[in-house]
Amino acid sequence: MTGTPLHRRALLAGGAAGVLAAAGFRPATASAAPATESRRTFTLTVLGTTDLHGNVFNWDYYADREFDDSGRNDVGLAKISTLVQAVREERGAHRVLLLDAGDTIQGTPLAYYYAKVEPIGGRRVHPMAAAMNAIGYDAAALGNHEFNYGIPLLRQFEKQLDFPLLAANALDAATGRPAFRPYVIKTVWRTGGPPLRVGVLGLTNPGIAVWDKANVEGRMTFPGLLEQAREWVPAVRRAGADLVVVAAHSGADLSSSLGDQLPFPENCAALVAEEVPGIDAILVGHAHQEIAQRFVTNKATGRQVLLTEPLFWGKRLSLVEFDLEWAPRGGWRLRASRSQVLNSNTVPEDPRVVRLLRGDHDKVVAYVNSKVGTCKATMSGANARYEDTAALDFINHVQAAKLKESLGEGLPVLSLASPFNRAAAIPAGDVSVRDVAGLYTFDNTLYGVRLTGAQIKDYLERSASYFQQVTGPGPHAPDALTNANGTPDYLYDVLAGLDAPLTYDIDIARPVGSRIANLAYGGAPVAADQAFAVAVNNYRQSGGGNFPHIAGAPVLHNQQLEIRQLLIEWVRARGEIDPAAFASTDWRLVADGQPVVFG
Repeated sequence: MTGTPLHRRALLAGGAAGVLAAAGFRPATASAAPATESRRTFTLTVLGTTDLHGNVFNWDYYADREFDDSGRNDVGLAKISTLVQAVREERGAHRVLLLDAGDTIQGTPLAYYYAKVEPIGGRRVHPMAAAMNAIGYDAAALGNHEFNYGIPLLRQFEKQLDFPLLAANALDAATGRPAFRPYVIKTVWRTGGPPLRVGVLGLTNPGIAVWDKANVEGRMTFPGLLEQAREWVPAVRRAGADLVVVAAHSGADLSSSLGDQLPFPENCAALVAEEVPGIDAILVGHAHQEIAQRFVTNKATGRQVLLTEPLFWGKRLSLVEFDLEWAPRGGWRLRASRSQVLNSNTVPEDPRVVRLLRGDHDKVVAYVNSKVGTCKATMSGANARYEDTAALDFINHVQAAKLKESLGEGLPVLSLASPFNRAAAIPAGDVSVRDVAGLYTFDNTLYGVRLTGAQIKDYLERSASYFQQVTGPGPHAPDALTNANGTPDYLYDVLAGLDAPLTYDIDIARPVGSRIANLAYGGAPVAADQAFAVAVNNYRQSGGGNFPHIAGAPVLHNQQLEIRQLLIEWVRARGEIDPAAFASTDWRLVADGQPVVFG
């Protein structure tokens, strides 16, 4: 954790304006409209975060050091708190609201620990709840990852908050009514003038129905953002809102990884702004993008709707300004709006937040650094997305072995895994919880499904779309081959066998859909009707990534076993990892049948 241990007043003694200037704040040009008895002006500031993913401190629990990345970013609510306090000091707390657009309680070992190791409840408060309460949030939308640990834990988290969790499109399956508050109206009192009522509408992602099917099926439904915004924005206006801000856990640009599994898009915040009258601004989440300021024209009114997204993990803070004027016969009217993002790497952590949660942090650091075994040689995930590596084969081995243990003898067992973390590495020598957990950074559980040889080939063809098409074997720079069309690493899977090798080539000189060659099991070509038991995570089995056949395949195993914990327990039970045991070549990249050369 970083930051000089000073009281925040001492920190800001040099001036909140100086703190904000260092963070990248650009003051607006003064308004040309003078205030009169018949026309009063007021500027409201709305601050926003999103996709915090369990980051309180500027700390990388997998690397056991301060967080750092190629952009020299910092992360965490402790940093955000310093920026928020500076804005409130500079503007006046009565002129500032603070919102979040979701994905709060999953993503770091800190968040995992208080969901699985020492679950929250009673006097045990979630660190994110404690931090957000201390900072003084006014409202937050639900993200899809809020549902990863089940609805009961989410309800415990909700109870611990001093502000509402909002989701107009999370509905009770039995009644069809909102399962959470759809909106809240915050009254901002202007000294010497009428109050300003700000409506905050929360919208979450319909993909929850797919990604967390095991946790929500039969309990909640998640209609589209656009459909629910059409219903609820007018309701917020009727309830007296002078200004409407939407916190939407949905990316700005229209896109979806859900294919035809749902009739609603995953990302559509800009579409909501275009189609639904009455929205003044949208705090965007989910896409992990940075949008300092973007205006979208509403088709019905012609008015400009402001969109902003502050990156993720607390790297940025969105600052939105609304210039309003009051007329006795017209009430409050929005005259202008603008936004920008502030960079959290310019400020120290708020010592209040550090003191409040240092004990929780230290407990998790001790947990992730506890020894579970040893490893004979370094096992890295750095090249796993373009080369067959022992690190990914280790994951596939553990998954497949657990599935076979559950099923017994019968179908040959295969396993699918993704290269989640390029920085992951299990070192030679002592191995800790964090070393193993770094290979598997998502809280997925293990499924087993039945697939045929033809279905497996289709699946691998979809996975192979991750690679760019090339004209020859190279040499090629790895980064020039991967992530075609922006496909993230977690939407690329490799397949491996347990008792016999499952081997194949990916010929990236061929077009997408015809790249898989020489698919064989135990040295024999895989027949189209040959049946296999395939270990896969719950995200993919539920349809995440829109891979063919997997969501509709017969389920052979579902015991809600967490894959990360299975890996840790495997090492603990055996005491040692031998990378040589997982070093067989199961797949390779080729171009026109020749091995791809990297350079």
